[in-house]
Amino acid sequence: MPQDPRDNYTVELTAPDISAYKAGNTGVDYVTTFDSGVAGPHVMVSAVVHGNEICGAIALDHLFQAGIRPRRGRLSFAFVNTAAYLAFDPADPTATRFVDEDFNRLWTAAVLDGPRDSQELRRARELRPVMDTVDLLLDIHSMQHATTPLMMAGPIAKGRALARGVGIPETVVTDAGHAAGKRMRDYEGFADPDSPRNALLVECGQHWEASSGTVAVESAYRFLVHVGAIDRADAGDHIPAAAPPPQQFVEVSGPVTIQTDRFRFAQDFRGMEVIPKAGTVLGHDGDTPVTTPYDNCVLIMPSRRLNKGASAVRLGRFVTD
Repeated sequence: MPQDPRDNYTVELTAPDISAYKAGNTGVDYVTTFDSGVAGPHVMVSAVVHGNEICGAIALDHLFQAGIRPRRGRLSFAFVNTAAYLAFDPADPTATRFVDEDFNRLWTAAVLDGPRDSQELRRARELRPVMDTVDLLLDIHSMQHATTPLMMAGPIAKGRALARGVGIPETVVTDAGHAAGKRMRDYEGFADPDSPRNALLVECGQHWEASSGTVAVESAYRFLVHVGAIDRADAGDHIPAAAPPPQQFVEVSGPVTIQTDRFRFAQDFRGMEVIPKAGTVLGHDGDTPVTTPYDNCVLIMPSRRLNKGASAVRLGRFVTD
């Protein structure tokens, strides 16, 4: 598919200098934990799992600068794939999603304990001891296309409940992730319905549009207030007084996993399109047509990274939660 001029997004955000946060206090670079001294969960807000998604770094830098500290439990701020983030260049903003491989496809014991090696795996192994202690996680991301922000709540009821408590974004997607590997938000107890641990992944909008930074900051504050790490007064006017619109939930039946080196979409899908009829051709994977499996099929985050084994798009439908 030819390059669409709409894909040439202006970089409206400035990636903050995070060098002051490198030492941290956990023994893991770029991870800082504050302990309230009062009983409560270990809460984490994480950013830059993908190095060119800078809105999360803006949110964490804001929380540091605002002096946010937990009222209860422990609170950690983690800059994750820092090697990719530190290489970010606004003149070539798509180049630094990762260094060697996608950090957000590594989060199973089999992969973390296995023989493979990469920049991202080494970093994941460094972070793992901290992640193993986290009870509640908000992982901040952004998207390729300028579409509505999304909360990725995972496939089980506790994730939906946490998303509902946070209250934004308006659209909540419940899905199991990607065939290529597990996301950090699905690691161990986060994805276990019998575990009290829980996690959300928020997609704040297009990678570099100014509004994604605003959504990231508000999402972080709403999450921290909802889980009891901070009080509502600590958020000030970063949580608007007006109630957000009611949320809508999209249940994903699965990703379209690319099987060949010749995947192409039939149209220039951008995300959140609703396709009325089952059997509508969305594209071709080699010579095989890819069609909608049901009526009113919602397209979630169609990708421009159309590589074999990756997710081309996720298919879902609106549900009443």
